[in-house]
Amino acid sequence: MNGVDLFLLGRTLMKIGESAIPEPPGGAAGRPGSTRTVLIVATDVAAHPGTTASEVVARTGIPQSQVSTAVARLKEAGSVGTAPDPADGRRTLIHPAAEPSARVAEIRATTVTDALAAALGDGDPDRLREVTEALAVLARHLTPGRS
Repeated sequence: MNGVDLFLLGRTLMKIGESAIPEPPGGAAGRPGSTRTVLIVATDVAAHPGTTASEVVARTGIPQSQVSTAVARLKEAGSVGTAPDPADGRRTLIHPAAEPSARVAEIRATTVTDALAAALGDGDPDRLREVTEALAVLARHLTPGRS
């Protein structure tokens, strides 16, 4: 495997992961902000509690308007909170919610089995199990915060 193969695999896995996430109540139609952007922003805020939107922009490369939209969606879902910066009232700090919202709990409880089976396309349960186990090993070794 080379860097390009790994990159393409990563993109494929992201798309499978996105398809496994249940739609928000009322559906996603007409809602601003892509699921991918919201996930990237949520991950960045979790890794950097007490951050600002500008700092998220600098770390992720996502445009300011998209970060602001993602933060608004995350705030609406109860995944993040915001507060004025005590050191500079003009800045707003973004932090993960103290308790997971019902939406976060719903997403975390949803497995990737159906999305992975659809991506594999052949209905072979042994193949699905093998790939699921391989992904569990990769997640254990490569997901930040896991050991």
